[in-house]
Amino acid sequence: MTKYLYSIMVFVLLMISEVNAQEQPSETVIYKTIGDVTLSLHIFNPEGHSREHSTPAIVFFHGGGWNGGSPSQFYPQSAYLASRGMVAINVEYRLKDDHGTSPAESVKDAKSAMRWVRRHAVELGINPNMIAAGGGSAGGHLAAASATLKDFNEISDDLSISARPEALVLFNPVYDNGPGGYGHERVAEYWQDFSPLHNLTENTPPTITFFGTADELVPVATAQAFKSAMSKLGVRSDLHLYEDQPHGFFNQAKYTETVREMDKFLSSLGFISGAPTL
Repeated sequence: MTKYLYSIMVFVLLMISEVNAQEQPSETVIYKTIGDVTLSLHIFNPEGHSREHSTPAIVFFHGGGWNGGSPSQFYPQSAYLASRGMVAINVEYRLKDDHGTSPAESVKDAKSAMRWVRRHAVELGINPNMIAAGGGSAGGHLAAASATLKDFNEISDDLSISARPEALVLFNPVYDNGPGGYGHERVAEYWQDFSPLHNLTENTPPTITFFGTADELVPVATAQAFKSAMSKLGVRSDLHLYEDQPHGFFNQAKYTETVREMDKFLSSLGFISGAPTL
């Protein structure tokens, strides 16, 4: 990625964070401590939610190239899904800018977060068998990675607890880390095990993906290749393209449209019911 494009991405993320400041989580809990670093989950609960419930949930991972970004990126989507009866969780994970870590550590944290949520489902009032994952850009990669990658597990994780979500909701995600793919130079030594596109199986969860056709960071061809590969495996993969939209478009011009489609997708899988309210 050029320095110019990276600067644009950071600027967009900052704008999104400012817009999302009006939405605030119901609670924040620590899910992982590694060395002197503590990592939190920002949880949006439906009105009247309690531990006696067994509510479907979704875990969101923010974008930022595994370098920066904020969990607040998906606060609007989380607040909306909470209003529709789901528990929505936003993950803080290790980043290059804050922790000096590589993309591999980000994936380890993503899988730790998924396992933590499933392990603590009863006390969170969550159905452990109905946990989706979502994310944008590099966060989309983390969501997809939790569903597809066998390796990159924290040594302290209980591997008997699955990190696999039951569905994926992805916004201009990083699918392909192979030669020529996004971030390849940073993961070149292990890209075959790191790239979701190259680790798809019949067990990959049903997926919905949103892409802008003017995305200069992650080409639309990547999404089309993912959909084709999923189709060959017999796995549902819905792809929604938005004409002339850039990277990160989903929290700007097309927020309403993408949220409606997300709602309909999750409803079709039984995570929520009724018509979209947005």
